[in-house]
Amino acid sequence: MWVTSSTTTALTPTAIALGNFDGVHRGHQRVVRSILSKPLEIGRSYVERESSAPSESPHATVVTFNPHPREFFTGQNQKLLTPPAEKSEQLKLLGVEQLILLPFDREMAALSPQAFVDLILVEQLRVKHISIGADFRFGYKRSGTAADLRSLAGKYGIDVAIAPLQTSQAERISSSRIRQALQDGHLETANQLLGRPYSLTGTVVIGQQLGRTIGFPTANLKLPENKFLPRYGVYSARVSISTTSDCFSSIPAALNIGCRPTVSGDVALTVEVHLLDWSGDLYGKTLTVNLEQFLRPEQKFSSLDALKAQISRDCQTTRELLKERI
Repeated sequence: MWVTSSTTTALTPTAIALGNFDGVHRGHQRVVRSILSKPLEIGRSYVERESSAPSESPHATVVTFNPHPREFFTGQNQKLLTPPAEKSEQLKLLGVEQLILLPFDREMAALSPQAFVDLILVEQLRVKHISIGADFRFGYKRSGTAADLRSLAGKYGIDVAIAPLQTSQAERISSSRIRQALQDGHLETANQLLGRPYSLTGTVVIGQQLGRTIGFPTANLKLPENKFLPRYGVYSARVSISTTSDCFSSIPAALNIGCRPTVSGDVALTVEVHLLDWSGDLYGKTLTVNLEQFLRPEQKFSSLDALKAQISRDCQTTRELLKERI
């Protein structure tokens, strides 16, 4: 998939799904599918279709913003369900051909809805079709609505598909709802809203190597600084390992997110994963950890023996849970 942060290097013409898409959850996926359904027909006039005249096929493109507009306006780092690299991977899996990360700066924030359509969508991206969610807002102070975009784009003959809000258990599926579920330890709810397990992707770095001293060696993961972390505690998970020559997938594992209060009373956050019944050198490797179930919150034990006994139980619980889900 082609990824760019400049409209000058974008592949055009385009059929675009427009939005922030943090999480690429089930609602987002519905918006994206609109640009994947009939890519050869989008942008071809009735005369061209009837005469079979050649026409440029638009590139199925997701257009989003970087940084997240909320981060720009508040000046505070926004923790993301899917940082740019992870968002790119999820969109690639859906079949998207191109991802454009529009720089969200003072100039972009000041564009009126009309200017955004004229300059960005029509002039620079040569848009032929647009897909958005019903709650989409754009332009200066979010003044443009989905209906406004349909009206403005319609003047150029551009079709705008507006996907209705998708719900689950009578509530709207949203990135904020997923964050809340993860924060509360309601992993099954978050995964159901996402349409896949919530995942952490990071590089294995050298830690304090304390796990191996108690019989449970762990891989210490370095994650993107803006990655949203779920509730501190222990999770059952499946791990995929990517190397230049091999790819190991769906390895059962127990994941710990927290500050290791029993072992050393650390205050620094660590994300550590223990791969069950697997051994090998993981340093420098990229691991993707799919979270399957929240097992227990972080806690301090009275002794190392008590900690080891609990980790052993966590590993056994993980084996049983994941065996049932094969």
